[in-house]
Order: sequence, then C-alpha cells, then structure tokens
Amino acid sequence: MQNILPINGEAYYYPDFFSKTASDAFFIELQKQVNWKQEPIKLFGKEIMQPRLTAWYGDENKAYSYSGITMVPDAWSPVLLQIKNSVEAIAGIRFTSALLNYYRNQQDSMGWHRDNEKELGEYPIIASVSFGESREFQFRYYSDKTIKRALLLTHGSLLLMSGSTQHYWEHALPKRTRTMGGRINLTFRKIISS
Repeated sequence: MQNILPINGEAYYYPDFFSKTASDAFFIELQKQVNWKQEPIKLFGKEIMQPRLTAWYGDENKAYSYSGITMVPDAWSPVLLQIKNSVEAIAGIRFTSALLNYYRNQQDSMGWHRDNEKELGEYPIIASVSFGESREFQFRYYSDKTIKRALLLTHGSLLLMSGSTQHYWEHALPKRTRTMGGRINLTFRKIISS
C-alpha cells in the first residue's frame, strides 16, 4: 500500500474496503437510524450552522470537543460496531469513538482543518469510511499551502490517516457545483482523555 502524502504524514486509501452490496445496506441503515443533528459551531469568533449533519457515537464517557462544541456520545449501534470491527482489523487499534458526517448534497461541506485536539493524543490514527456519493477529499500542507493532494473517496472506501499527518496536513471536503446525492462519512478515533 502506497502512502498518499509525499512528506511528514501517512495516509493510505482502500477504495473497495466494503463491497457494493454491504455499502448500499450500510448507507440506508445509517441514513435512517443515526441521530443526525445540525449544530452551530464557532468559526473565527462567529457562530454559524455546520454545513452538514453530524452525530457522535462511542464508548461511555468519551466526549469530544471542537469548534466550540462538546459532543457526548450516543451508544454504539449494531451496524456501527460491525463497521468499526472491520476497520479496527486493518488499523490495528481499538477505536473508542466515531464522528459521523452526513453530506446531504453538493452544498454540504467541511472546511480546512486538522484533527489535532488534545483528546486524540499526539499522533492520532483516524479511519475515515465513506458510503454514498463519491466526493473529492483534499489535503494541503499546513506550512506551505501550495503542496496539495486530492483523492476521490468512493462508496465503501476507507482512508487511514496516521503518524504525524494531523501535525503537518490539513484536509477538507469542499462544496461542489454539480448536483450530487448524499454521502455519509464515519471517522473513527481513539479518545485518550476527556
């Protein structure tokens, strides 16, 4: 497996991690069963509504804070545990939580950021699973924004980020002009303190 990032980070992409049949079923089940919310976040001192729906699932007492929000986890559902167990077998660690994002259409997005909150530890491993519409995921080097990488995250794919990735690289999922269907993204994490 080849590292996508040229320097100071590790990102590995598994395009068909889940079969199309399993991915179709997971997408429908997650769309219906997850407790989706649209919450305000603080961005540059202003409060705005997140341009996507979110949910937080995980072990008891594994709260997570970012952009002025503290998320308390819902208990793992059977479908989330099934996905989590498959991802853990590749990642080689036990994840305690998952941030779920539902991008309803091409207007929903995620801005440039690093997942470098203290609860994730110094070198977090983040496993990102995608179901639904394929979307372009972008990386850019934090100290030299001209160094960029992009890849298409497809239905049933897994992107595994580790090492010093969150120190040196930002990532984003930009808006698109072309009409697109929904995409559900699960980012599994290990919370080391809360």
